[in-house]
Amino acid sequence: MTQHNRAKSDAFTPDGFTPSGQIQFGIFFQGVNSGTIWKAEESGSQTDFESFRRIAQTAERGLFAAFFLGEGLRLREHLGRPHALDVVGRPDAQTMLAALASVTKNIGLVATQNTTYNDPADLAHRLASLDLISGGRAAWNIVTTDNAWTGANFRRGAYLDHADRYKHAEAFVETAKRIWDSWETPDGPARRVLHEGQHYTVDVTPRLPRSAQYRPVLFQAGDSPEGRDFAARQADVIFSAHPKFEAAVEFRKDLVARSVAAGRGANAVQIMPASEFILASTAKEAAAKKEWVRSLQIGPQQAVAYLEQFWGRELSEYDPDGPLPEIDPVVEETSETRGSGFHGAKARQLTDQWRAEAKDKGLSIRQFVTSKTARIDSTFTGSYSAVADQLADYARVGAVDGFNISPWLIPTGLDDIVNHLVPELQARGVYPTEYAGTTLRENLGLETPVRTADQTAETVRA
Repeated sequence: MTQHNRAKSDAFTPDGFTPSGQIQFGIFFQGVNSGTIWKAEESGSQTDFESFRRIAQTAERGLFAAFFLGEGLRLREHLGRPHALDVVGRPDAQTMLAALASVTKNIGLVATQNTTYNDPADLAHRLASLDLISGGRAAWNIVTTDNAWTGANFRRGAYLDHADRYKHAEAFVETAKRIWDSWETPDGPARRVLHEGQHYTVDVTPRLPRSAQYRPVLFQAGDSPEGRDFAARQADVIFSAHPKFEAAVEFRKDLVARSVAAGRGANAVQIMPASEFILASTAKEAAAKKEWVRSLQIGPQQAVAYLEQFWGRELSEYDPDGPLPEIDPVVEETSETRGSGFHGAKARQLTDQWRAEAKDKGLSIRQFVTSKTARIDSTFTGSYSAVADQLADYARVGAVDGFNISPWLIPTGLDDIVNHLVPELQARGVYPTEYAGTTLRENLGLETPVRTADQTAETVRA
């Protein structure tokens, strides 16, 4: 372990927590984003099945635990129009994952699905279907949304208050769990499940038997205190935003405390932070590769468009290699139509700060935007051996259970990780050399859930 990380991990002793000593990988095939390069010669389509098949099979060859699909319920907009410079559009997650189940054997299939714009009995059935046809490899990445802009696609508007989104999500997840837990025995009849709540009423008798892994694995993505508590109570794995070592150690300590407080074990919830890997044979080559990646992630058009999202007006007359615009934005606060990364920014205050910062540092528009959008906190850059040493540190102290990798290139963005980094990790004894079993729950090392005690038809109100 490096001296720096050893010092930081000395205080890492959560009561009852036992490090596994292993690292696992997942691949996160995103929806709308600006981190994936779609305009290079090597870039593939974000909608063709071949892109999904190629990268999923590469991940499985590298013994990745899971393949995640992001969710985009509405296209991000730019100055009132769909944002043409973003990756947009995505086949339905469960449809795509069902297709991938037929061309893979071991990798987990994780669908990001929203609690706000689904119904629990229907979603539970669809996820159970995916779990059955994949042989016990399905998972649900639980997310919540409450804005009226997204809700307009569902004729629901802003019917859910922001403060209620986790309360609503918890009732949703508990209902889904009761549906999946409805069998006294695997071959016996399922019991009727009733739920009466503020937003929906459910009266359902499950139509499918249990899968090989009992029920889908539950992932959750949320970093607020409410989101962490929700994960501590409900999730098997949390998809975190803290991949750097010091932050990862602190996050683990916090999540262990929350899990124990929720009546679960210290090792009950696994952690897989979002991450980006830019690797090569040497540190010098990796640095050059990173510069190339950033130049394609944020080109001249992307740089100007990024500022337009905050200025609320066209800035095409400004030179991307020149200074930031001196004119003021036409909006006071940016709206949700621009995506979560832009929503709610105090535009006038922010643009004043940015102009001063760019001038002080001598940065052009393109240089400034690159500095703001670079995944500084989530990027691992370096030689294969050096990065493998870093990740071995994480494994030995249990800072994380794995990393959910967002490749910057589709469909070949995992090739160097699978071909070079994975063998380095295996040589250090911190990465699997084979799949542990046939189900996602087995491959993640998760225990089989304990059946909910109350499986009667009594109505649960929430």
